[in-house]
Amino acid sequence: METINMKPKPQMPQINKTTIMVGLLILALILITGPFRPWVAVQAGHRGVVLQLGAVSGQLDEGFHLIIPVIQKVVAMNVQVQKAETSAAAASKDLQIISSKIALNYHVDPQAVSRVFQSIGMSYDVKVIDPAVQEAVKAVTAQYTAEELITKRQQVALQIQELLTQRLRKSDILVDAFSIVNFEFSQEFNKAIESKQTAEQLALKAQRDLQRIKIEAEQKITQAKAEAEALRIQKAEVTPELIRLREMEVQKQAVEKWDGKMPQVTGSGAMPFIDIK
Repeated sequence: METINMKPKPQMPQINKTTIMVGLLILALILITGPFRPWVAVQAGHRGVVLQLGAVSGQLDEGFHLIIPVIQKVVAMNVQVQKAETSAAAASKDLQIISSKIALNYHVDPQAVSRVFQSIGMSYDVKVIDPAVQEAVKAVTAQYTAEELITKRQQVALQIQELLTQRLRKSDILVDAFSIVNFEFSQEFNKAIESKQTAEQLALKAQRDLQRIKIEAEQKITQAKAEAEALRIQKAEVTPELIRLREMEVQKQAVEKWDGKMPQVTGSGAMPFIDIK
């Protein structure tokens, strides 16, 4: 009688439910945070440039959007107002070297972010804005003398802003505000301006002094004429009757002041006083 050895069948390992839950959670985290995420959120003040297999295929507004994982990628571009400060050197109409500091507020056209990203990229401030500022400042500065750049600063700033607006608009960048922070001139020009101002102040002071002397002289002449006229009127009014009246007034005042006593004269050589009583 043969003995048959029966081997036990291998059993499949049992999978714990906890392990399954952990695995699903890890997969969910990978899908949410990893490159396989099927959605994207564009923050406020930004626009999303959609890249499909590396090529620009459109743009997204602010908010939540679904995308195709791996195939599509979204790059956020800022469309808020930004500030750029640039230093520019230029020559004036009278060949003075002017150093300017320019402040520019701008923003990317929200409707054209995909075109800006495709043609310029993210470094549009270096590639487009700075060269445009340099060119505009040189073009406008060359139309004015160094002194006019000071006296007509507002007009110069407005002209530079208009030129910048036209040139940056071609690159879908909009100008919001522009200002010239300061103009810096050479030391020789500053000394010349200072000397001119000093000379003008001295000339103005001399003119004022001359005007004051002239007015004082006219006042003295007017006063002398008035005194002469008053004296003439007084002389014209003096008559013998007036003179007699004045004498009588003097005598009356003397009598009123007399105390009734006759003066006594002493000393040698004096004439005796005769008492008429």
